[in-house]
Parts: sequence; C-alpha cells; structure tokens
Amino acid sequence: MSLEAIAALREPVRRTVYEYVAARAEPVSRNEVAEGVGIGRTLAAFHLDKLTDAGLLEATNAPRAGGPGAGRPAKLYRRSAAEHTVTVPPRDYRLLAGVLASAIERVGAEPAAYAAAAAQGAKLAGGDTLGRLAALGYEPYEDADRTVRLRNCPFDAVAHSHPGLVCGLNLAMLEAVVGDGGQVVRLDPGPTGCCVAIHSKNNER
Repeated sequence: MSLEAIAALREPVRRTVYEYVAARAEPVSRNEVAEGVGIGRTLAAFHLDKLTDAGLLEATNAPRAGGPGAGRPAKLYRRSAAEHTVTVPPRDYRLLAGVLASAIERVGAEPAAYAAAAAQGAKLAGGDTLGRLAALGYEPYEDADRTVRLRNCPFDAVAHSHPGLVCGLNLAMLEAVVGDGGQVVRLDPGPTGCCVAIHSKNNER
C-alpha cells in the first residue's frame, strides 16, 4: 500500500492539500482546507477523500459549533498515524532496531544507550535548532506558550514496542541538540507526536 499512497502525492494540488493538513496541530474541515490552499470546496473534498482512501489522512466526524448546520456532524481530516515507506530492494531497519532495543533492555544497558544518544545529539547541535529538528523529521512548531512541540516522532514504530527506552533516547539526544540555552527539554507526552517538548526557561519559573 505504501507505494500507492506515495504515488497519490504526485498530483501537485493533492500534495499541497496533504501538506496543509499534515502541518495542522488539530483536525481541519473541508472549508478550512479550501480556504487555506486557495481552491474550491468541491475540489478540496475530492482530494481529501483521495488522500483518505490512500491511507495518508484519517477522517473523523465532529459536531459543528455555531453557524449554518450547527449540531450536524462535520467531517474533519488529520494526517494518518500509519507510516509509509518504499525501499527498493526491500529493507526492514525497524526489525533490527527492535532487536537491538530488546537486547539493551535485557542486559540493562540503558545508561550506555542514553550516553550514546547524547553524544550523537552533540554532533548535531549548533545553528538553527528548529531547522535542525525539522531536518531530523520532528516537525517542530511553537505553541501559544512558546513551547516547542514536535508533531512527529521519527522513531514511532520502535517507540510503540519499547516506549521507555526510545523516549529516554529521544530525551538524551534532544537535550544535547538544544544545548544549555534558554530552553528546557523534558518528557511531556501528548496524544500525538513526539514525547519530548522544549520549554522556555521563563515558563518554568
């Protein structure tokens, strides 16, 4: 399915629609997508449904609040939690990552793994932190409290089977990436995205 899903993004308008929905912190309606992308509602609905059929988006129903049609369910879209990859020839690095994670937990080598993650983070530090996090696939954004949230976990597949280890590795690496500036990196898991958040020290007081 991943090849078909990725092929669905070849159409330029559809890709723009996907990128708009994927960048939103909350599910969005067809009207929001149409306005945000600058296309008609009917065309937005067409591409949203195609992306949902391809497994790239998820559709949910929520009651409308106020305005015309209040109380009737509205269709909302968000990026699918499914992961899509294409490798030729096939590769399965997640399998090996899971084996290594199990071995670390079995022998109690978490401290050594965290130290290795911190060392890797130090190599990646410097320059524009948000740009660096974006390049690593975290999809950072700043919320109203100036907390940097990470919309995506690049290690989500392994995090599901080894959450304690992977979240600890994430924390150790990102602490080193961010450094000793005016921000505090700590575990702050939410319903979606990465388990780590980057808080301003001013908000920690």
